[in-house]
Amino acid sequence: MTAWTSMYHAMHRQDEKRPFSRATLKRILAFARPHRRALIAFLALSVGAAVLAVATPVLAGRVVNAIVGGEPFSTVLQFAVLIAIIAVAEAGLGLLTRWLSAGIGEGLILDLRTAVFDHIQKMPIAFFTRTRTGALVSRLNNDVIGAQRAFSDTLSGVVSNLVMLVLTLVVMLRVSWQITLLALVILPIFVIPARRIGNRLAALEREAADYNATMSTQMTERFSAPGATLVKLFGRPTRESREFAIRASRVRDIGVRTAMVQWVFVTSLTLVSALALAVVYGLGGFYALRDQLDAGAVVSMALLLTRLYSPLTALASARLEVMTALVSFERVFEVLDLEPLIKDKPDAGRVPDGPVSVEFSHVHFAYPSADKVSLASLEEVAKLDTRGGVEVLHDMSFRAEPGQMVALVGSSGAGKSTIAQLIPRLYDVDSGSVKLAGVDVRDVSAESLRDALGMVTQDGHLFHDSIRENLLLARPEASEDDLWDALTRARLGELIRSLPDQLDTVVGERGYRLSGGERQRLTIARLLLAQPRVVILDEATAALDSTNEAAVQAALTEALEGRTAVVIAHRLSTIRAADQILVIEEGQIVEQGTHTELLAAGGRYEELYRTQFDQPGAGPTDAEVLTV
Repeated sequence: MTAWTSMYHAMHRQDEKRPFSRATLKRILAFARPHRRALIAFLALSVGAAVLAVATPVLAGRVVNAIVGGEPFSTVLQFAVLIAIIAVAEAGLGLLTRWLSAGIGEGLILDLRTAVFDHIQKMPIAFFTRTRTGALVSRLNNDVIGAQRAFSDTLSGVVSNLVMLVLTLVVMLRVSWQITLLALVILPIFVIPARRIGNRLAALEREAADYNATMSTQMTERFSAPGATLVKLFGRPTRESREFAIRASRVRDIGVRTAMVQWVFVTSLTLVSALALAVVYGLGGFYALRDQLDAGAVVSMALLLTRLYSPLTALASARLEVMTALVSFERVFEVLDLEPLIKDKPDAGRVPDGPVSVEFSHVHFAYPSADKVSLASLEEVAKLDTRGGVEVLHDMSFRAEPGQMVALVGSSGAGKSTIAQLIPRLYDVDSGSVKLAGVDVRDVSAESLRDALGMVTQDGHLFHDSIRENLLLARPEASEDDLWDALTRARLGELIRSLPDQLDTVVGERGYRLSGGERQRLTIARLLLAQPRVVILDEATAALDSTNEAAVQAALTEALEGRTAVVIAHRLSTIRAADQILVIEEGQIVEQGTHTELLAAGGRYEELYRTQFDQPGAGPTDAEVLTV
């Protein structure tokens, strides 16, 4: 009863958005084009296999006629040997077609995954700050594999079954057109349910993909070292387990509904095929007893009927599979269609050689709205927010001459980190310009920009890889001596040499096998290895204690020498050494000058400077932190 209820609801529930369109088909064919030779060979072999499949029932009928007609055993043996040869040939062709099918399918997975991965790499930082990581991983894994099934599994069945269907009909009509027409009367039963159920299964597949992406996101976030720590610290594993179980149960329910709809559909078609077989034996036997049809023809018709309804059933099911695969293609193309907000110009140049100045000229900036950088399905919301962002920088203008150090101080949320992110073009300004050596950063290539710039952030992010590989991100061609030199200058060489695997030590996810200070010194070593002409330090020593700070400060002083530097929330010694200090509040420069000048002015900088200490007028030592 449950099965029939599922069938009823599947056929009567209104369909959601259909994934199929001509544009989708063209894009699928574009991905298939590099595999066209393998596809042609695959299709040719599929046709050959279909021809052989139809030949066997005809030969079986002749064997029966030979036996009934009393022909010599040699004749029967010839037919039997021929049937055996065809069976071996069928098996061989099946093996070859499967090999080609697997090659095409896996090649398509490679192409799709590479295309999606490369495209995501081009997306701006705003995309990653909004998108759930698990949803992206799901597109690269589940959806790509789902799309591949259309080629590796469904395509072979469609081609061979179509050929088999046509050949079977031709042979059956020649044997007995009356029985053939009677068998075809039931044909609409195969077609009508397939059309209605296909759309319903596509909707179920889309819903399941969304829930799977949600589960993947939860696992990605909770299984990371910071995520697991957060859950344990707040004692919420039971709630996390309950939320995961709810999502998993929804996927289970969808899976049950999908399985039942498919089972009822296929079972119904199989039942119709069995009834048709009974008709063939009954009507064929009637004609045979009246000498209007020989016994071999009845046997051939019965076997051919399985060759008729079997491909019909497979083709009807193939439509369901195609609809499911098209959902996966749609989800993959949805990501590929999201245009990167920041792209190189076709004629992008390079940052000029030599010392580099940094200049902000009347910069206005607001973080982009969600609809410009993200997808609702990747954020797991019903609809993206289309409202424009609130402007966070207002008419910002300043210049750091080549070799100068500019320090940015101010309240939290004043816009300091935003300024730092505009220099390497992690975001683009709304109006005004950011220039390096007098050239707008929008007019130079991303590669040139990365070569000229080096940035160390507060979190000191590291990949789950060896110390060596984390360092080589900055300069892949660096030698072993270069790596050790950078580590020594970052006051980390002695520690790394004491480790059993030294440079091959794996640091763990986000570097969590190292202490906070060690992680930060490793990112500073990476900066020293890169030797950029412009250095951006965004609270780069915030994770260091006083002992480590003194050592790393010496390394940073060496790294900054002769280079243009923009420094945020640095230690007092660096602030005091800055050529100019910009006090940022609410996205504007409210004060600027040297350390001495700003203290004498008695404004916002002096207020920030004094609030760090208990006693008014007490000056900090070089090892103490200035809150900025």
